[in-house]
Amino acid sequence: MDAAERHFDVVIYGGTAGGVVSAITATQEGASVIVLEPTKHIGGMLTGGLSSTDTGVKSSIGGMSREFYRRVYAHYEQPSAWKQETREAHLKRHGRRSADTAERVWWRPEPSVAMHVLKGMAREAKVTVLTEQRLKSVKKSGARITAITMENGDVYSGRVFIDATYEGDLLAMAGVPYRMGREGRDEYGEELAGVVPVAWSTRKQWDVDIPARRPDGKLYFGVQDTTRGEDGAGDKKVQAYNYRICLTDAPENQLPITRPENYDPSRYDLLALYIKKKGDGVALTGPNGKRLLLVSRLPNMKTDINDGAPFSTDYLGANWDYPDGDRATRERILRDHIDYTKGLLYFLGNDERVPERIRTQMLRWGYPKDEYTDNGHWTPQIYVREARRMVGAYVMRQQDIQKQKRKPDSVGMGSYNVDSHLVQRLEGPGGFVRNEGNPNDRAIGHSPYEIPYRCLTPRRGDADNLFATFCVSATHIGFASLRMEPVFMILSESTGVAAVMAIRGNLAVQDVPVPELQEKLKTRGQRLRIEEAPTRTGAKQPKAKG
Repeated sequence: MDAAERHFDVVIYGGTAGGVVSAITATQEGASVIVLEPTKHIGGMLTGGLSSTDTGVKSSIGGMSREFYRRVYAHYEQPSAWKQETREAHLKRHGRRSADTAERVWWRPEPSVAMHVLKGMAREAKVTVLTEQRLKSVKKSGARITAITMENGDVYSGRVFIDATYEGDLLAMAGVPYRMGREGRDEYGEELAGVVPVAWSTRKQWDVDIPARRPDGKLYFGVQDTTRGEDGAGDKKVQAYNYRICLTDAPENQLPITRPENYDPSRYDLLALYIKKKGDGVALTGPNGKRLLLVSRLPNMKTDINDGAPFSTDYLGANWDYPDGDRATRERILRDHIDYTKGLLYFLGNDERVPERIRTQMLRWGYPKDEYTDNGHWTPQIYVREARRMVGAYVMRQQDIQKQKRKPDSVGMGSYNVDSHLVQRLEGPGGFVRNEGNPNDRAIGHSPYEIPYRCLTPRRGDADNLFATFCVSATHIGFASLRMEPVFMILSESTGVAAVMAIRGNLAVQDVPVPELQEKLKTRGQRLRIEEAPTRTGAKQPKAKG
């Protein structure tokens, strides 16, 4: 064997939280495993700023996914975990005093704490993760993947391969069919599919009329020069990405938000007009319909900042070329998103078109000195909410998360709302700017449903030794619920067990005996049936924030 070629039972491409969980699981089951991550960062969004966890119904979360958050809880029970504030002060600040409500806070770890816990779990299992390993090619023999080659020339052969990336690069390079964008309403009979009717688009819609064009007739920055599409029609457009921003208002732990190198204030002209038109009806933070940023508080006086308004951190239309883009295309898009987001923060704190009350509030924040210390205190992970979706043995649809919730081959549960962010910003009737793409006002709500093993495997004949744990087989609407990080870890653990079963039985992944797999998963604490995810009658579930 060539010195540059290494063999493992299970080869995982993607050092996301799901990739690490699959690796831990397969290692615990006795397999030799390697994780190959194309960037320098491991943990994906779990360690990259998405700290206000999209849990849905918490009782549906089991196995290693729940163990991760249990360890987070244990971490914050230690006085040494509190650097900028005390545990008691944090609970009091957020009105959480009872043991039940206090536990909910620990579903919101600081990024560095999430990294500490995830690395600790991987270290205990003796999992090897190699970073800066970018996929170059895939070798197949019939329907079987035999090896993958990295850009540096290293070759990794294996018996089972797992695509744990947000982009689906391994499955795509292996020739497995996939979809991007949105299916039409008629293709799978999904009421919420396709272009969202104007009447549904009230969430993050422009609630005051702002012209889409400048006085010279050109479109303002951020307005796409494209056709909206008919209501319910499918398209190739992708819901917006953003960076989940960790800031702090602890003076001793912050660095100032300085003017970015590529700052262009004209990018925020629409926002300036919106703020002026709204007047006192707009604030930096606050209730929906008034806030510019959705700020979730984390321990130690930090934040997870998400999109919060018609014009906010989501960068509509700028990511459409990302899913199928080559490395240069993706790096250009990432750089553009960073410039846009850092520029937005600087604009809100410094532009004279922003009221002084908002600027003063924004200037209270800064980048945390103790977060992302190897990346200029900025997260290295963009929030890829959706890219490719495998066309697998079973396609999860709206019906599967709304009505047909039970699956005989369940390997875990989801429970989150249909959460598709905005897709496009266009010139609407009267020449006013309008957003499109968010069907939440007609969505389903948080409710447990069972996820079939079949949506993790390709169709028979496309690939018989490959799993996809994030880019699962689902429609855009089905995926809008499945895409949450706890579910990603749940499905990754189930895949890790199934991979070892396929190896030991010399089976195609499609032929793994599901009843035996389910029994193994139960011993690991996975929750497979709706009955295992009780919700209190009349209980108010968390609001969608993904």
